[in-house]
Amino acid sequence: MLNEERVILMTKMEAYAQHEGKKNMQIGKYFRGDYISLQILKSVISVTIAYVVCFAIYILYHLEDFLQDLYKMDIIAFVRNVLLYYGITVVGYGVISYLVYAYRYAKARKSLKNYYNHLKKLNSMYEE
Repeated sequence: MLNEERVILMTKMEAYAQHEGKKNMQIGKYFRGDYISLQILKSVISVTIAYVVCFAIYILYHLEDFLQDLYKMDIIAFVRNVLLYYGITVVGYGVISYLVYAYRYAKARKSLKNYYNHLKKLNSMYEE
């Protein structure tokens, strides 16, 4: 005879495992610090590439002015400003990434804990 409560619980668990659970189980394989560090590293690499592309587009757009002022400008100050803006961009993006991925990790761990509690409950139903 089928236990209706057990079938409902199994259906909920399978729906979770097929949709949100796949992503959360991938996140759950990592320790908190490892997951957040990996995601921040990916974010820093991405923002570096984006910064280089945006800087190249800016220089190409203002190439005539840049070439005319090249001998008049202080190159060291120019490079210092570019690196300062790059540093500000990377730190800002890193902080935002940390907050986002720390929240995602906490949410995934909480969801997985709930899933495992449902598994324990289902196991106890089978033992009865």
